[in-house]
Amino acid sequence: MFNLSDGVKKALILIPTEPLPANTRVALRRKHLAVLELAKAHRANFLIIGHPKSGNTWLKVMISRLYQLRYDLPESKLINTDEFARKIPEIPRLAATNGYYSYEGEVGKLLASGAADNPLRHKPVLFLARNPIDIAVSWYHQFTKRQSRAKQELINHFIDHPIDRHTISMWDFVRHSDIGLPSLIEYQNTWACNVRDLEHGMLAKYEQLRSEPVPTLHKITQLMGESFSEDEIRAAVEWGSFDNLQKLETSGTFSQGGMKLVNANDPSTFKVRRGKVGGYRDDFEPQQVAELEALVRDNILPELGYCQDGVVD
Repeated sequence: MFNLSDGVKKALILIPTEPLPANTRVALRRKHLAVLELAKAHRANFLIIGHPKSGNTWLKVMISRLYQLRYDLPESKLINTDEFARKIPEIPRLAATNGYYSYEGEVGKLLASGAADNPLRHKPVLFLARNPIDIAVSWYHQFTKRQSRAKQELINHFIDHPIDRHTISMWDFVRHSDIGLPSLIEYQNTWACNVRDLEHGMLAKYEQLRSEPVPTLHKITQLMGESFSEDEIRAAVEWGSFDNLQKLETSGTFSQGGMKLVNANDPSTFKVRRGKVGGYRDDFEPQQVAELEALVRDNILPELGYCQDGVVD
């Protein structure tokens, strides 16, 4: 029996369905990708839940670096799910998902508050939160300039009002679209509650990972059940710094989709685009910023605490 990687399995779903009519293509992809997503989650030793542009890839890069150094692996290869574990069984399998959009929502259902007991609820699960306004701005750039056509199509069939990435403005995307700020606030609140009810659940903030990267990454590796020295953690953090990752991305170091260079001439397409806490303040007029922050302040859970009393993080 062939021992296929998760990436190959995904390609074997996407490629044969490409010529089909859109509705048929989406239905088949959603069905079979959901099966693959659930299988990855059940095989994983550690689950990462986070909305796109919450720092999921950055976290996986730092985790990858820990194992690259420990097992002398090439820096161009990153953990997505089973890439390292298939070669070195001692390295844990990861599963990172948003747990919400299209087929990824099947994992979310099993981890939701009040869901029936199942094996996923007993795994270590990290929810990586981020200020939803920062997510929304980065999500706009991701969705309109970097997102694969297949993933975009699945999301557009998932929401009530499909988005034309060629015409939508940043403000309309952030403030009014079905995947804009109101949806992102609800997402953050929902997953903060979900992870609170899990046996080995943990909430970490992107902002904490920025301001206190060494202790925060150390806590995450402890949740994984792994033991790394402070020197190992610090080396991974330094390698995962914004400047270094942007240099590696723009030089074409990474061969995998999550960090693969899309357009060297357009910085807005970079995966490592800005990484700034509160960067949304540079993208909107003061009255727009005030409107967005009020929306977050009035609706976000206290334990997340974003935009309280003018505090960004």
